[in-house]
This record gives sequence, C-alpha cells and structure tokens, in this order.
Amino acid sequence: MSLISEFKEFINRGNVMDMAVGVIIGGAFTSIVTSLTNDIINPLIKLVSGGGTEISGLTIPVPGTERGIDFSSFISAIINFLIVAVVVFLIVKAFNKAQNLGSGLTKGLTSKVLGKDGEEIEVEMLPPTCPFCLEEVKEGATRCPHCAAELPEPAASKPKR
Repeated sequence: MSLISEFKEFINRGNVMDMAVGVIIGGAFTSIVTSLTNDIINPLIKLVSGGGTEISGLTIPVPGTERGIDFSSFISAIINFLIVAVVVFLIVKAFNKAQNLGSGLTKGLTSKVLGKDGEEIEVEMLPPTCPFCLEEVKEGATRCPHCAAELPEPAASKPKR
C-alpha cells in the first residue's frame, strides 16, 4: 500500500475528524478558561493575598526582564489546566454514557434460545468483550478498537449466567 493511499485511509477515518473538531473546540474553550482565571480567579487571589494591583509576594523581580519570575502566571496556568481537564473529563464521561445508552451496550440485549424442553426462552445477553483488555467491542468485530488486538474469533454476545 502506498504512503498516499495509507494517508487517505487515515484521514477518512471518523476518529480523525472527531479529533480535529475536539482540538478546535478545545482551543475556543481554553480562551474562556483563560479569561475566567485572569479576570475572576487571579483578582480573588490578589484580594486574599492582600496585594492591591500587584502581588508582591508572588513575583520576584529579575534585573533586565520586564516581569521577572511571576509565580502568579504559573498558578494561573495550573488553574487553567485543571479547569480544562475537569471539563474535558466530564464531557468524555457524558459522551461515553450517552453512546452506551444509544447503542444498547449496557442493558437490554436479549436473545431467544431453545431450552432443554425445546421451548423458546428469552435470555439476557452480555455484550462481546475483548479477551485482552476486557473492553466492550461491537458484535462481529475481528479487532479490538481499544487495544488493537486481533480477536481469536469474531466478537459475539454471550448469555448472562
């Protein structure tokens, strides 16, 4: 397979487009979080530390530089990171929950099987899982989308015991 055809296949995967949208939204969201820390949280830190417009205890002047060593900017960056990380975590968690509910992976999988007496009974089924990473995979999958392991046989639901 040529490099160009491999690149086309890579770009045409849904995950790449999802990642691109995520990066763009993340960049826009980062500016909101930066504004929150610079315009709301930093003034609160200055108020608590007793500094008027300057936090003298959090900045070390260095000759020949405009700002010196500015710990308040570093604290702002840490706060920005933590806010973005928490929000991204909550979004991913909500997305995964919605995706599981929509695809029926967590509940409601049933199948009719023949019992010992030849009568059809409805049995609750467990979704197929990867034997290597134990994550759920789609019915009929031959490779795990989570750990990329090749499955020994196509994934199939199993009756709940």
